[in-house]
Amino acid sequence: MAEINLFLIFLGSIGFDLLIGDPRFLIHPVQIIGFYIKKLSDYLINNFGENKKILFWGGLVVSISTIGISFTFGKLIELIYVQLGNHLFSGLLIFFGLSSCIATKGLISSVKEIVELTKPKEINNQNKIIIQEKVQRIVSRDVSSSSIEHLLRSSTESLTENSVDGIFGPLFWIFIGIVFMKFSIFLPGPLSLGFSYKAISTLDSMIGYKYDYFKYLGFFSAKIEDIFTFVPSRLVLITLPLVGSNINEYIPIIKKSYLDGKKYDSPNAGISEAIFAYISDIKLGGKSKYKNELIEKPIINETGNNCTGEKIKLICQLILKLLFLWIIIFVFIFFIISNLIE
Repeated sequence: MAEINLFLIFLGSIGFDLLIGDPRFLIHPVQIIGFYIKKLSDYLINNFGENKKILFWGGLVVSISTIGISFTFGKLIELIYVQLGNHLFSGLLIFFGLSSCIATKGLISSVKEIVELTKPKEINNQNKIIIQEKVQRIVSRDVSSSSIEHLLRSSTESLTENSVDGIFGPLFWIFIGIVFMKFSIFLPGPLSLGFSYKAISTLDSMIGYKYDYFKYLGFFSAKIEDIFTFVPSRLVLITLPLVGSNINEYIPIIKKSYLDGKKYDSPNAGISEAIFAYISDIKLGGKSKYKNELIEKPIINETGNNCTGEKIKLICQLILKLLFLWIIIFVFIFFIISNLIE
């Protein structure tokens, strides 16, 4: 019975995130996780910045401890909820906790806000600075000297990559946790896996870079994120065409997306960007500036159109359609497993 309630809480948390997003009156788990990561990382950089070996192994400690604490906190709440018989307060903690792991409204709202600012035909310098600031909040590249066209491409690449990290990755692991708890309450559950994945994603976004100190400090964080996002990114690859308008080209689109996505260093980011690029018929990749270094990313969908506000809106619609498809699949799988066990 508890796992059915957890599944209903999970569905409710998806709806809550979709409609409300992150409530301002609650401290977001990412803020706590981020504070912990920053304190440990700053300590290692400030005291051992020249020692690559200490940074390397220190990065492992940062990664394992962050994930371990997040997992343990989530597991304790799950155990309290089950052992106290669907306890109301712990149930609310699970509800808001699961909702905080998903970033559908926040991600879509941030890019739509950028699109609205780029609508005027003539954009003055003041408006462009505002747009650059908003884009900089969602990307790691330097966009201080970017054109409007590049700002839209940067926003699109962030949206397509983060749709996996911020939406479909957590959804996948939360659902896996619900399935696990049908077999034993002591197995990883939805909140413990949801918090763990959020910790993994935050670690990668904060220290999982390939320059300066982070090349060593963030090595393990980046690799762990690669491992835990591997399956969700490929599930997006094979399910997104089902909600697109060109489903009759299902196999060719998946093949082209996979081949283009493999050109990226990341085993996941390229694939998630590529499938959205082919479904929405846009061209991604090219030159981007990172820490005063100009990096040429592989081109995805060479013959696609340039990124525009309308294309970004289309991608947002695709994300929402895919979200609802995943919910239907989750419900179907959950009840099949429930009937098999019973």
